Amino acid sequence: MVEELSEFSAGEFQGFTELFLADQTLQVLVAILGGGLLFIAIIYHHFGKFLGRTEGNYTSPHKMRVARSALLGLILIGLVTVCNAFIQVENTPNIADANPEAILKFIKILNTINILVVAFTVAKLMPIILDKIEKTKLEAEDFEKWKEMKGFVDDEDDLFYKIFKWIPPRTVPEDMTKEEFEKNLQTKEGLGFLENYRTSKGVAIGSYEKLVKDPFEEWKKAERKKYRKYLNDCESGNNATGRKLTAGAKPQEIYTIDLWREEKRLNGYDPIIPASKPAGHAELRQELVPKTAKQILPVGIIIASVIGVVGWWGVDLFVLATATGGLALGVGLALKETLENYFAYILIRKDKVFTEGDRIQLASGYNGIVHRITPRVTYIRHALNESLAIIPTRQLVTAEIVNFTKEIEFVPAIVDVGVSYLNDPKQVASILVKIGKRALIEVKDSKGSHVAVQKRCPYLDQNKPSCGCDKNIHMDIEQPTVRFNKFNDSSLDFSVWVYVRSYGAQFKMKSTMRLIMYEEFKKYDIRIPWPIRTVYQGDEKREENEIAERESNRKQVVDEFGIGDLSRGEGD
Repeated sequence: MVEELSEFSAGEFQGFTELFLADQTLQVLVAILGGGLLFIAIIYHHFGKFLGRTEGNYTSPHKMRVARSALLGLILIGLVTVCNAFIQVENTPNIADANPEAILKFIKILNTINILVVAFTVAKLMPIILDKIEKTKLEAEDFEKWKEMKGFVDDEDDLFYKIFKWIPPRTVPEDMTKEEFEKNLQTKEGLGFLENYRTSKGVAIGSYEKLVKDPFEEWKKAERKKYRKYLNDCESGNNATGRKLTAGAKPQEIYTIDLWREEKRLNGYDPIIPASKPAGHAELRQELVPKTAKQILPVGIIIASVIGVVGWWGVDLFVLATATGGLALGVGLALKETLENYFAYILIRKDKVFTEGDRIQLASGYNGIVHRITPRVTYIRHALNESLAIIPTRQLVTAEIVNFTKEIEFVPAIVDVGVSYLNDPKQVASILVKIGKRALIEVKDSKGSHVAVQKRCPYLDQNKPSCGCDKNIHMDIEQPTVRFNKFNDSSLDFSVWVYVRSYGAQFKMKSTMRLIMYEEFKKYDIRIPWPIRTVYQGDEKREENEIAERESNRKQVVDEFGIGDLSRGEGD
């Protein structure tokens, strides 16, 4: 067995080498073929740079990538086919008298090149096609978001209502009287109110009727029109810097249409201002686009093709595998951690354990936002930008991770407070309910959206579109929630809970609620005791009388707001 393995079976490769060294005609043919391939490579390189500067590379990047890959394959196959036809002409000078065996070997080389070129072309095209399918799905999701928002900020000529028409319901909606419903049907403002109306269960009423044959296609045309305007503004200098940006420049300054859509998606579909980012930002965005497992596909196709060709040339694949087994084992051991990281990366992408932008906490206690996931390491940025954790990706597959973003998109903002024993707990609870209800309406982010999650957006009562605070609620919540926690040494301890839309939003909510709490406590003389023990000698009666002066005001709050779920148990 050892003797058999020592004689490596190279098949027809060995015979071709001998013929190549002995036959001058074959040497000339191989030189011509090599020169032709080199010439094509140079031409293709410059052709690719030229296409990178064209408008089509920005408006239809997938088509241009397909064109480049397919064109290279066609040119190479054309060259090989011409060479094949040329040498098979019997009266061709210097070839008719050549060694027939050498000619047959050369023809086999040409066929081998054809096979490898086809495999290379397919390997290049498959990821492009899969990427296009993925981008098409994202585009459809953008369209659904556009319908939900009833149009984007940068839409022209009230686009949404040119594509859809709202039809009011035929029956009286829940929580509305018949008289109120019929009155709203008579006016334009009333119809707008009904269109934005949500029942107490958060359900919209009415339906939308298509005004065009294919709403999705009309929307895509409008989006492409926006992108062309963006591209023209970049190239004409009609932008934030007044500078003409160059297509194909390095570093890249202009978004392709796919990156333009991704940037809009990340910014809540706000308009993209041309040249508002520094040079190279578009290139950086391209680098940060998550890599997927489909990157393995081209490598697999090429390796399978090479193995097939090697077998076709008569090489004993078993002997080859045995001969290279030791080398493969050594390489495998050397790349053990690299392969573990890569397969961990694939699992994270496939199972969507977390994605870029998720807020997670590691077992070590490090809390931050996933900045970038790569096949080698994962970057987690501290929420306050204090640091950047760089962790081998393989460690995140087996580690305990708390994901504050996945599935459930809201978290409680909890404010604890202690009040004087001289205050009535029911009255304190009612005032805390009032504080929570004020916070639901008053606390907003920089875009004017409510920070708290709510069953019904307060904007709907003002005949305005919902800001989205009433979307994606997958569980029944009652808020604000007030809890009487315990009798402390010097205070009655309460907490008020309000659910917000993201982990980071709780800090703004807590801060603003404390400001509202200070204002309301001062208004109703709810006292926060000093953290000391006090021996009263007649002062307690005076303080009790002072608090009693506003008893009627506090009772009025109880009558108006109730005491929340303070009197109910956890199982009620």
